[in-house]
Amino acid sequence: MNIKQIVTVHHLQELYKKGSFGIEKEGLRTTREGDLALSPHPALFGSRKHHPYIQTDFSESQLELVTPPQNTLKEQYKWLEALHDVVNRTIDTEEFVWPFSMPSRLPDEKNIPIIKVEDRKEIEYREQLAEKYGKKKQMISGVHYNFSFSSDFMDALASIAETPEKLTSWSNDLYLKMSRNYLRYQWILTYLFGASPVSDDTFSSDDSRQYYRSIRNSPLGYHNSFTNKVSYQAIEEYVRDIEHLVEEGTLIEEREYYGSARLRGKGKAVRNLISSGTRYVEFRSFDLNPFSRLGFSYEQSLFTHLFLMTMVWMDKDSTTEDVKTGAEMNEQTAMEDPFESSRFKEEGQFLLNMMKETINALHLSSEYDAVLETAHKLLDHPEQTLSARIVKELENGRSFIEYGINLGQQYKEVSFEKPFLVKGFTEMEMSTQLLLFDALKLGLETELLDSHDQFLKLTHGDKTEYVRNGNMTSKDTYISHWIMANKTVTKKILKNYGYRVPHGEEFASIEDAVNAYALFDRKAIVVKPKSTNYGLGISIFKHPASYEAYSEAVRLAFEEDGQILVEDYIEGTEYRFVVIDDKVEAVLLRQPANVTGDGRQTIEQLIQKKNTHPYRGIKHRAPLEKIKMGELERLMLKEQGYTFDSIPAEGERVLLRENSNISTGGDSIDMTDDMDESYKKQAVEMAKALEVKVTGLDLIIPDIAKPSTKDKPGYVVIEANFNPAMHMHAFVQKGKGRNLTRKVIDMLFPSIDLS
Repeated sequence: MNIKQIVTVHHLQELYKKGSFGIEKEGLRTTREGDLALSPHPALFGSRKHHPYIQTDFSESQLELVTPPQNTLKEQYKWLEALHDVVNRTIDTEEFVWPFSMPSRLPDEKNIPIIKVEDRKEIEYREQLAEKYGKKKQMISGVHYNFSFSSDFMDALASIAETPEKLTSWSNDLYLKMSRNYLRYQWILTYLFGASPVSDDTFSSDDSRQYYRSIRNSPLGYHNSFTNKVSYQAIEEYVRDIEHLVEEGTLIEEREYYGSARLRGKGKAVRNLISSGTRYVEFRSFDLNPFSRLGFSYEQSLFTHLFLMTMVWMDKDSTTEDVKTGAEMNEQTAMEDPFESSRFKEEGQFLLNMMKETINALHLSSEYDAVLETAHKLLDHPEQTLSARIVKELENGRSFIEYGINLGQQYKEVSFEKPFLVKGFTEMEMSTQLLLFDALKLGLETELLDSHDQFLKLTHGDKTEYVRNGNMTSKDTYISHWIMANKTVTKKILKNYGYRVPHGEEFASIEDAVNAYALFDRKAIVVKPKSTNYGLGISIFKHPASYEAYSEAVRLAFEEDGQILVEDYIEGTEYRFVVIDDKVEAVLLRQPANVTGDGRQTIEQLIQKKNTHPYRGIKHRAPLEKIKMGELERLMLKEQGYTFDSIPAEGERVLLRENSNISTGGDSIDMTDDMDESYKKQAVEMAKALEVKVTGLDLIIPDIAKPSTKDKPGYVVIEANFNPAMHMHAFVQKGKGRNLTRKVIDMLFPSIDLS
């Protein structure tokens, strides 16, 4: 099959340059002192029997992060970012992930822990590997780059191939050519991306050479010594050779074949490649990049994608002898001094020029031009390659272990700068990010169906659940959401069940509401939209409002909804009760947006200062919202005799809002353990009356020290929320944070195996 000709004749260039991408990244858990962590794999990651994203390789100490296949590199890096946040925030506070391929400080070989899993066969396999290669070599870590052409491209080939058998043959030929040429020319990847120039003395005491480009890719690394016995000329030969190596005892199992290009098909048996075809290829020759927080930069992935496309696009097709030559060239490159020019520089320039031809032929984006230009510079300036940069750092007086500790801890700290966000998915609403974090940590198969609409698909075993906004699930009916969205209906239902609700009037026009001012001119009232959440458009008057203030409040409420409510103001403190699966999981006291004077700064300056707190953000991307300086805030200040330019006295508390919603700049105080159980019981019964499993109930309680009784109920319930913000309970200004998204997962998957 001449793929270049087929793509050109059938105008498949746009499909050819698409792909499916995945990364498997290994990394050693390491102590603050730079020693290999000997602690067990963290139980918080759930069971390794089913975890698709966070596994262990040879050792309990060797994490393996696996991204789900994605259709673009940018999407793939979102998942890699997220997994790093999950790992960094979950492993022991005294541990971090080692940033180099060559291991951190190792203990005696006998003390390196092999994985501890229930499947005895898995342990026995690794025991055999330890005996065969030694445990220390097993601790060398790296990156596996998984690639396949897109399903759209394969579908297009299927229509041309006419028969499934021919498509299978074409698929195998396509990936075999890619693999042959990759093996022939992989030396340039080792030159550009080699990043293991040195090892600690606990790994090897070999002082014959000081520095290499890549110890991992050299004879000192962890390899099969018989990879040249596997043919890539035909799929039948590839399968036959690997099976023969197992039969003769050279390989323990098929998976022990560590060729730099490993063909993967349906199922684990290599023979399936013949009948079902190659699904993707796993490229295994990449060192960890210590200058990238993720171990392998986006730019490296772009270059590798371009390289792989070129390996198929080029007219040259490597023979078995070419593959052997490529292995020798790669080994020689790995052994070179990092500061020396490549002995194959001329061929490298030829390769990069071919890659430029691929860019032009496929009209690839400027991103590919940029990484190609960088590669040209590195070919001319070996001192700028990764390995040389590492050596420069070490020659500045740092030891290998000290440098690794510095980088590893630095990268871990990045994940804690905003621990309420999940990198890669920060554009999503925060409760959804927290649910995503918990799902990835526990090992639920997770698919992002619509990031704009906050839709996740979660799967465990044969059970699938869909979640929107981090809390809207199949456990609540469609009608229940509409009930809670309509404050009038919610009040009527709860009132019918005997619960205390505020008296009020409903209006469908500004004119009718304003004309009804006489009904409220001597009352403390609340003016609010009928069917909105997040405290939008709410005005609270603890004292009778002037006609002008009342009219303005009505206008603001109608900006948020077509109908509004004017209700009696209930004296007391408002608390948010979150009920999940018939249990109160959190109670929050929300103080209205406020500032405290210092006698020097204006209210505007005090607001700006308070808004710099790391927990404050906008559009629900942080646990607390920034305090706004809009019309409602101006109106509230006016009622108190202030403007934004006023300077309040030291210690004087100034309110910017009456309503206590976090979404309008309020403060958060966890009261879950302080709340009397009688109120929690009432909240659970209210949720049952509304027939909902997840809700946020807002109760006004004058005194939480006095239990609520049937004769003397100590509360008034003002509303129920179908989309209670989970994030504001997880990271509170004062008190204990409550992980509510984990409670949602427990409700959806009560039998999830965490052992």
